[in-house]
Amino acid sequence: MDLETGLITAAVMNAPHHAMELRSYERPELEPGAVLLRTLGSEVCGTDTHLAKGQLAGVPYPIIPGHVTVGVVDEVGASAEPVRDVDGNALTPGQVVTFLDVYGTCGRCWYCTVGHATTRCPSRRVYGVTLSADEGLLGGWAEYVYLRPGVHIVPLRDGLDWRSFLAAGCGMPTALHAVSLAEIAFGDTVVVQGAGPVGLSAAVLAQLRGAGQVIVVGGPEVRLVAARRFGVDITIDIATMTPEERLRQIKDLTGGRGADVTVEATGVPAAVPEGMRLTRDAGRYVVVGQYTNAGEATFNPHLDLNPKHLDVRGCWGSDVGHVYRSVQVMARYGAQFPWQELISREYSLAQAQDALDDVAAQKVVKALIVP
Repeated sequence: MDLETGLITAAVMNAPHHAMELRSYERPELEPGAVLLRTLGSEVCGTDTHLAKGQLAGVPYPIIPGHVTVGVVDEVGASAEPVRDVDGNALTPGQVVTFLDVYGTCGRCWYCTVGHATTRCPSRRVYGVTLSADEGLLGGWAEYVYLRPGVHIVPLRDGLDWRSFLAAGCGMPTALHAVSLAEIAFGDTVVVQGAGPVGLSAAVLAQLRGAGQVIVVGGPEVRLVAARRFGVDITIDIATMTPEERLRQIKDLTGGRGADVTVEATGVPAAVPEGMRLTRDAGRYVVVGQYTNAGEATFNPHLDLNPKHLDVRGCWGSDVGHVYRSVQVMARYGAQFPWQELISREYSLAQAQDALDDVAAQKVVKALIVP
């Protein structure tokens, strides 16, 4: 924040295929129950690169990107009842917290109450994705973030540094959702397609679920090095093998059967039919990487689905329970998995376009915006 003018700076994505720009905001007056966070850092996610290409419907450009963010509670709007975190404790200035980026789920519609799928609530909005920059500081690539009343706030546990949490970023709660759906059993062979933050987080969680063998298929080498550093048994570089060769190697590693569980975390549509073929008969395949519309893929229902008795499960986004559990897991296993090693580079708000470009080019494992 400019001390002379009192203005707050944010990095704004005005439209797809437009360069990021800086915009100034006045410090907002807080409505009752709102919270103002001073941003410590915000992740740069693969979704942000898709937003820059216009690959998600319903985005009200201009937006302030940054849907997973950590900040310090700077101010709490006066209200009759204390503003509380998800543990039920009253928030106080100085606390280090994160928050669920999903805002506005109604809790009353069919999806919220009967389907138990809050990620499909029609009232759902997302910080850094489907809330406009014209409405205020509603994304993490800014010096401050305005948390509207009702936003789910999650405190970071003692011993979990904010950079450690952001090193996995939205990848960890997203992967936690996917791995829970995958129902990994002790001794399972798990193949993870994709070596980005979601894929790496899924590989870690598969180990914690008792997998007997974890294989990551992806690239580039900088990410595969990180996968091996985080306990993955075998990495397969997509740049050095054809899909047929990858299938043959997975079969060789699994007694000719294929993986018990495969998790797709690539965002590349062509990975989906390949993942179906990498999975054994009667195995489980969880598709989590197709958050945005990157195109179509085809498969053969007879060869890839029906005779295989393949169980295919879609997974989109995460809810507050996944964020909360991610904080607990990352705090508990911080000594085993040095999360901060995943951070390749930190960028200022003025360097937001560079951060987007580097993530899109897969030059980094994890990039952070640090105002």
